Amino acid sequence: MGKSNREYRFFAATNFAPVEEEAGSYTVKGYFTTFNDPYPFGPEGCFEQIDRNAFSGTDLSDVIFQFDHDGMVLARQRNKTLEIGFDEHGGYCRASLGGCQQGRDLYEAISNGLVDRMSFGFSVAPDGWEWDTNTRTSTITKVGKLYDVSAVSIPANDGTEIHARSYLDGVIEAEHQELMQRDADRRRRAAAAMELSKLS
Repeated sequence: MGKSNREYRFFAATNFAPVEEEAGSYTVKGYFTTFNDPYPFGPEGCFEQIDRNAFSGTDLSDVIFQFDHDGMVLARQRNKTLEIGFDEHGGYCRASLGGCQQGRDLYEAISNGLVDRMSFGFSVAPDGWEWDTNTRTSTITKVGKLYDVSAVSIPANDGTEIHARSYLDGVIEAEHQELMQRDADRRRRAAAAMELSKLS
């Protein structure tokens, strides 16, 4: 599957840092997402959150670790240099970056605080979205596949694939059309009531 179906979310990673008790191992760990924690997303005034159970049943086969979702694979599940897990707070990873010079360089950048954010690339399962009109919050309820987790230099929540925003735009447009229809119906009823009052 190509990258056209992938979505990306960027977070200020919680505790994304070298594993101090394993000095010399070039191992880092941190959360790549949080659960039930709304963040601004899409049109102004809208939000998104990842449901606590969104990764239940997700395809987690051979997730990779990269920098900015691009270039060389720096760690991966298949060779056991990347571990993925989930708890009440969110999704987390532990990556050993000592297998290549690029990984060791990234480890140093993370150690120095130059890179302190994470992101994940994923696809949403069919019917894996819910929209709350009252809070204007979209909830990802089911992640179909997790492709990669990445250390990133991009500010939090700056990027996503177009079809995610298109989904939200469509929902909001439908909501707007429904409100306009209700308003038109209300005006028609008011006009009809006025005509009846003139006849009486």
